[in-house]
Amino acid sequence: MNSYGSFPGARPRRLRTTPVMRRMVAETRLHPADLILPAFVREGITEPVPIQAMPGVVQHTRDTLRKAAVEALEAGVSGIMLFGVPEDAKKDAAGTAGTDPDGILQVAIRDVRAEVGDELVIMSDLCLDEFTDHGHCGVLDADGRVDNDATLERYAEMAQVQADAGVHVVGPSGMMDGQVGVVRDALDTIGKEDVAILAYTAKYSSAFYGPFREAVGSSLKGDRKTYQQDPANLRESMRELALDLEEGADMVMVKPAGPYLDVLAKVADAVDVPVAAYQISGEYSMVEAAAEKGWIDRDKAILETLTGIRRAGAQMILTYWATEVAQKLSAGRR
Repeated sequence: MNSYGSFPGARPRRLRTTPVMRRMVAETRLHPADLILPAFVREGITEPVPIQAMPGVVQHTRDTLRKAAVEALEAGVSGIMLFGVPEDAKKDAAGTAGTDPDGILQVAIRDVRAEVGDELVIMSDLCLDEFTDHGHCGVLDADGRVDNDATLERYAEMAQVQADAGVHVVGPSGMMDGQVGVVRDALDTIGKEDVAILAYTAKYSSAFYGPFREAVGSSLKGDRKTYQQDPANLRESMRELALDLEEGADMVMVKPAGPYLDVLAKVADAVDVPVAAYQISGEYSMVEAAAEKGWIDRDKAILETLTGIRRAGAQMILTYWATEVAQKLSAGRR
């Protein structure tokens, strides 16, 4: 009792008194099955190549990629999103290595499928930027701008070779108008109706992609502001969402995650399909760099960022910490 009588009448702190109490009443829980591991596989290397801007992340060889997939599976991670890094000599204006059945991404899909079968959801980045000598997500017209409709034809081919390689889910990420519909038609035409589409619905033109450029050996000249979304816009994302759903998206994504939690929450409230968010390279690198300096607690910061993304409405989170976090979550439940 205090000198103010019964004030305060409500005491929410009663539910914060002990760790087990806080765990019992937690409104948001992370689970290994919520997580998807993005992974890079590079052509022509015999040892993994560390990505300097992303401590702890590598460009895999085919062999180490298979091992990473098994490790993710054993940790309880639900999926792996594959990015192919071709030899520089194989890049060209049309990104033909991306539609070559024997290109590095298709080879990697077959490798992982042979290793884990249907036990891990195998996803593939469906975009040309890793494979073009100019680094853009599509083919260019005579004026050097990305040609939307010509690019859609390339995406259709890419979807088909990825499906033939054994992918479970394709992720069209180039932000071309009509990409989901064209990919759906391309898959259905060859009898791959069971291959799902994870639409990169709201993919913003972000400064946080910086480390990813190193990860995929990007040849980008200029920027992607004419096709990726302006960070200032939210209603535009809702329009993109409506179009992707109309075109047949099975799942939708917001990318980046952390700076766009408001967009993620609005998307999650609006749909009845699964919602993903991609915690991108810059988000990862900031935490790792600050932790290396001793400025933040690394493990707590990782869990806090992921919990925030999950709380905002993401059912699936693509994160470079997927396997590590899944292992720790599983250990904590024993």
